[in-house]
Amino acid sequence: MCASVARSIPEINERIKRGDVVVLTAEEFKKEVREGATDILREVDVVTTATCGLMSGTAAIFSLEVAQRGEFERVLRAWFNGVPAFPGPCPNERLGVLDAIVFGTAHSEADEKYGGGHLFQDLVAGKAVEVEFEARTTSGGKARFRRTATLEEFNFARLFTTRSAFRNYMCFVNPSAETVRTIFSVSGLRGPFVEASVCGCGELNPLENDPEMRVIRVGSRILVNAATGFVVGEGTRSTPERRNISVVADMKGMDAEFMGGFVTSAGTECITSIAVPIPVLDDAILECLKVLDDAINMPIAEIQRRTEIGESDYGCVWQGTSLEIIHEKEKCIRHEECVVERFCPTRAFERSSGLNRERCFNCGFCVFACEGGAFKGELGSVFVAGRKVPITLRLSNRAKARKLCILLKKRIEEGEFLL
Repeated sequence: MCASVARSIPEINERIKRGDVVVLTAEEFKKEVREGATDILREVDVVTTATCGLMSGTAAIFSLEVAQRGEFERVLRAWFNGVPAFPGPCPNERLGVLDAIVFGTAHSEADEKYGGGHLFQDLVAGKAVEVEFEARTTSGGKARFRRTATLEEFNFARLFTTRSAFRNYMCFVNPSAETVRTIFSVSGLRGPFVEASVCGCGELNPLENDPEMRVIRVGSRILVNAATGFVVGEGTRSTPERRNISVVADMKGMDAEFMGGFVTSAGTECITSIAVPIPVLDDAILECLKVLDDAINMPIAEIQRRTEIGESDYGCVWQGTSLEIIHEKEKCIRHEECVVERFCPTRAFERSSGLNRERCFNCGFCVFACEGGAFKGELGSVFVAGRKVPITLRLSNRAKARKLCILLKKRIEEGEFLL
């Protein structure tokens, strides 16, 4: 009979400092589970988990010196690259400082395909952004001000989420004949039961591996877009069956690769990535970590009322499917207007230059939109209402989540990240 697992976080941290900690990514751990190597798993100290996807509840708080003291009384309205911001909560009266909140789902007033998610990524990538604001002058009038700034010039730039990393997120289908504009589609969700849209990284998701939130809790150190951050608590709409978390991190340590904007048929959305180390403290945690895609329930809902009409599992999404989309340039048909170029949600494709792998989210929209079959990728399907419905859009990027798991594992093994 195997001995029980019994470790503490201080003990694991000491192993990290000594350099003899045993860390597996969630993918490596699940591989061992599938191969039946259960004894080996008892030696594991930490499993790194991650998710990358559209997270509407993402926002950022900024503070930036924008003028000389006394130049204006207070900011009334503000924009970053045309994206509306909410000045405050501090009025910073006569200090020449702008405090503002920007929603990840807000879109530019000049470009409907540019939003808060794009802005956050541009800032982290080191690009200068245009800051425009309207202020009340000391004489009681109003005036407009403009300046450019990079992230390094911000006194404060912190990203937070109101809800993120949902476990058991829904798959959406449209039972009606009318195409529906929704954030869960790129060009409109077609029906009846023509296509399905899915979200969630399945067995890599942190909360699938700690469903009771025994180790993911207030104060847990995590990665947010590859920067060290913390769990604030459970997020809005979190339930015992479908938990999610609220997190926070400084934007100045983030990596632009793991974030960005995503244009849907109902507006711009925000891509956010979260990685969480799960310490293997006892047998109960070890058992939770053994969960596999096929055992993770994925509710299926109709898009209009968001009510459940069936269920599937994440094995349909991630087992036997393609993590990355392939572009075969020679198969491109030279239409006057390319549907993929027009609608690609991350602007990753241009006929002149091909597929930009750094921008590609592997959502799969192009696979079904391209008439010439120039894009390849198996996305899977679900059964609902007695029909087999193909998955045509993935709002989570498991390839990026896998990369984050590897990144976090490396940082732990090199002693750069303590639990």
